[in-house]
Amino acid sequence: MGKEGNLNDFLLILQMKQGNEKAFDKFVRKYYAEILSYCRYHCLDQAEAEDLTQETFLRFMENITFYQHIGKAKNYLYVIAGNLCKNYAKKWKAESLEQEILERVPVSDGGILRKEKRMDVEQALGRLTPELREVILLIYFGDCKLKEVADILQIGLPLVKYRHKRAKEELKKFLGEEDSDEFGKDDAKL
Repeated sequence: MGKEGNLNDFLLILQMKQGNEKAFDKFVRKYYAEILSYCRYHCLDQAEAEDLTQETFLRFMENITFYQHIGKAKNYLYVIAGNLCKNYAKKWKAESLEQEILERVPVSDGGILRKEKRMDVEQALGRLTPELREVILLIYFGDCKLKEVADILQIGLPLVKYRHKRAKEELKKFLGEEDSDEFGKDDAKL
């Protein structure tokens, strides 16, 4: 997306601030699937994930007059969605991973993990601290760059790098070296 996408978001947000509903619809269509996918990682219920996604856009729109287009709008949506998901997890004390995440983890030969291996990965991800798990989810399942993760979580880039490294080490320990290929590569993007 780059600078052009950021400029498009800037123009859409200007139009949204002026009450343009078509601009809001276009903005929602642009990011809805991505935010929904992120919310599904944090709650076990599809309907609840859809509600959290809609609430994310609603909150964005409610605060549009205060929004200053400093970073990427997508990152701001992730911050809102992340806060809503944390509140949901606290309220329901639900586990923060869903089986569907594991179906999206590619193996080195390009296929999908076998059912038993997915269960191992699910258990390993579930054993990570919430801070480490969040970094892994954003990098590997949210396709975020390290800098974007830092912006979304509102922490420094060095801390993101540390958490990423630590999470990979923990996953290797939990899974054993041969099962941790998906997370063992140092393929995170800056």
